[in-house]
Amino acid sequence: MNEKTRIEKDIIMFQENLIQLKEIKLSLSQNKTIELAKQYYNDSKYYLKKEDFFTAFGCINYAHGLLDSIIKY
Repeated sequence: MNEKTRIEKDIIMFQENLIQLKEIKLSLSQNKTIELAKQYYNDSKYYLKKEDFFTAFGCINYAHGLLDSIIKY
């Protein structure tokens, strides 16, 4: 799998994880963390369009980590 395809799959997975969060009652702090994750998600899409795959991959992975901190705990 090439870099672009991998990032696109991670972006789709992030979108699916956001849907999961709609079922969870969230605190103010958790909502702020989700907003930060969305900013990294948007950054990832921006860098993907610029074909800066290294930065796009880093951004989407950081976004996933922020969501995981809420979903898994």
